[in-house]
Amino acid sequence: MSDSGRNPGSSAGSKRKDARRNQQTLLDAAAAVFVTSGVEAPVRDIAAKAGVGVGTVYRHFPTRADLVIAVYRHQVDTCAEAGPALLAAGPTPHAALEQWVDLFVDFLVTKHGLAAAMQSDTAGFEALHAYFLERLLPVCTELLDAAAAAGEIRDDLDAYHLMRGIGNLCVGADSDPRYDARRLVKLLVAGLRRPN
Repeated sequence: MSDSGRNPGSSAGSKRKDARRNQQTLLDAAAAVFVTSGVEAPVRDIAAKAGVGVGTVYRHFPTRADLVIAVYRHQVDTCAEAGPALLAAGPTPHAALEQWVDLFVDFLVTKHGLAAAMQSDTAGFEALHAYFLERLLPVCTELLDAAAAAGEIRDDLDAYHLMRGIGNLCVGADSDPRYDARRLVKLLVAGLRRPN
């Protein structure tokens, strides 16, 4: 039997899908390690979490800044995609909002190390911040609007201010083990409830 009937592009397409899947696995592993150990965590920890060798991490992300930026964008995209999915699957819009805020807090914990990793690239940092706002503000707005329409929360809330408030509550969480930002964020989200 001859291989001449094969689609020559299918092998290359399969390799590209595998490479994308491997990169996504690395990004998920790096995000998880960054949340628990910060962006300066050893690359060997990220490789172990992803089930790959250290060389594979460096092949995809030659510098720590490359890895941190990729994780940042990946987490922004994950948060953006999760909002509508949580809203569709959640028991209530407020429950979807609470779950989304948990993801957002995970993202913020990772983001704190970004400034140090990119300190010499102000333009790059500003571009990432613009991407962050462009992708996440509409999702947060959608969740707030749905919860308000369901009568679960007040209807005078603004996504930018909520996200900014959550961000401010997360500042310093990595430098003081006694400070529980997640608990304060939960109190903030609970406080969005419409008064009876």
